[in-house]
Amino acid sequence: MSLTERLAGDRRALLTGLGAAVAACVLVPALLPAYWVYLAITAVVSAVIMQSYGVIVGRVGVMSLCQMSFASIGAWVVLRLNVADAPGGFLVWLVLGGLAAVPVGVAIGLPALRIRGVNLAVVTFGFAVSADIVLNANQMPGMAELKTLERPALFEEDGAYFVLVVVVFTVIALGLALLNRTRLGMSWTELRHSERAAAAHGVSVARSKLAAFAISAFVAGVGGGLMAGQLGLVVPGNFAMMQSLALFAVAIMIGPHNPEGAVMGGIFGAVMATILEKLDLPQDLGGMLFGVGAVFALRSGVSQTDFTRSRKRERAARAFLKEHQATAADRPAEPEAPVAPATVATGEPALTVSGLTVRYGRVTALDGVDLTVPRGAVVGLIGPNGAGKSTFIAAVTGFVGGYRGGVALAGTPLDRLSPSARATRGLRRTFQTTTIAPELTQYEYLTIGAGRSLSTEEADELLDFFGCPPGRLPVSLVDAGARRLLDVAAAVAARPAVALLDEPAAGQSAAESLALGRRLAQVPARYGVSVLLVEHDMDLVQAACSEVTVLDFGHVIASGPTGEVLADPTVMAAYLGTADMPVA
Repeated sequence: MSLTERLAGDRRALLTGLGAAVAACVLVPALLPAYWVYLAITAVVSAVIMQSYGVIVGRVGVMSLCQMSFASIGAWVVLRLNVADAPGGFLVWLVLGGLAAVPVGVAIGLPALRIRGVNLAVVTFGFAVSADIVLNANQMPGMAELKTLERPALFEEDGAYFVLVVVVFTVIALGLALLNRTRLGMSWTELRHSERAAAAHGVSVARSKLAAFAISAFVAGVGGGLMAGQLGLVVPGNFAMMQSLALFAVAIMIGPHNPEGAVMGGIFGAVMATILEKLDLPQDLGGMLFGVGAVFALRSGVSQTDFTRSRKRERAARAFLKEHQATAADRPAEPEAPVAPATVATGEPALTVSGLTVRYGRVTALDGVDLTVPRGAVVGLIGPNGAGKSTFIAAVTGFVGGYRGGVALAGTPLDRLSPSARATRGLRRTFQTTTIAPELTQYEYLTIGAGRSLSTEEADELLDFFGCPPGRLPVSLVDAGARRLLDVAAAVAARPAVALLDEPAAGQSAAESLALGRRLAQVPARYGVSVLLVEHDMDLVQAACSEVTVLDFGHVIASGPTGEVLADPTVMAAYLGTADMPVA
């Protein structure tokens, strides 16, 4: 589905959000007392900073505890430029403050390329502690001279400044929404669920993570500049490390990667205590609300706004699916065209693996394995559990380093390349266990897999060919068997030279598995993609594969035309014991 078509589907939400922003700009300055307008500014400034958590925590799933430190950089730059009477004025300084935080964000993001989870949280929190020490040891610009920051002439009054911060929040929200529809934005969603799957789709994990840190630092820096504009002068306590920790907890609970979540986070994180005091409500109520939200997030595994959005999306998808099924039931079933038995391809090698050896300590998982996938062929790789099949795919696609031997695609060596680089060169794979982000639609997942924007017609053709449900359905409504088919469709959508499929028929019935085998046999001619198929289902292997290689304890024990190999007594003894094997 094209970017334009996807944005058209979100038009109602976009107009609703813009309408809410316009209404706030009109009503808040006109109806609220001055102090409440000031609180509203605080909430929106905090919501801008929450959007930085939305990028790094909500979209990418990285535990960053130093966003307020990035905000302090933005505030410092704005105040320093104010002291120097630099040209450009506040709005230019605001952008420069955000840009100044970017290189620091990238530097903090570098450890994220090797560590994750709690260890990364410790690193980012360590930076927040260091920033606290530096800020407390040095005055913020303007404090010594008592030179306060003057707002632009149009925004001197709090009511007008509220409009400015709402406009900035809205522009950032729109920018992030557009970014979320690009391959980079969707890759962030995939990274949150599986870095390995993202790399297998040609996504550079390093570039995507560093881009997320850079963009989140920019947004936080802008938020810090807005805070300086609100207060005139700021002190280190405005950016204390515990502020970062508290807002991180709010981000996990509410989900600031959704605009409404950022607004709720801004209100809850910045002004909830003051609002309760002004309404003569006990402060414990805020703690109770936070506790309920935290328990909900822990129980459901998603933020409040994610949960609300997913329920709404699934209701709409179920209604669409019901209508689609009713329409499909009225159409006569088309008989499946017979597929000729697979024939041995004689084309040039698409993939050449020579002498592949993988050792884990003293254990040899693969020992000098040779395998060739001819251009235009479907080749099988079979063997009993523990034979080394998955290790073979992982090594060939770059997920296992330090192997011996060579891997070449169309004669070009790939051994020094990362998994994402190999995928970009034309070597795609699937995994035994799917880790597709449930909030993505199938169209969006195909876009990630293809590495380019697909037309609706092209995406529908792929989904129909592999027997997947309609592309508008979110993955959360797709069963496990259909998700595996979607994985195969995404690998083929990229039109790679070779697709390595690791047990794609898992979760399929016997009839579905046989149908998949027939479809895979057509993939080289239909899509120009050669296939290496790892499977246990012999009916599928015989339906799809022209050649088969058999592994046993990391050694190749047979290789050749499918019928001959499966009839080999050595293969039957290693793979099926003494039982007879039907041969097509």
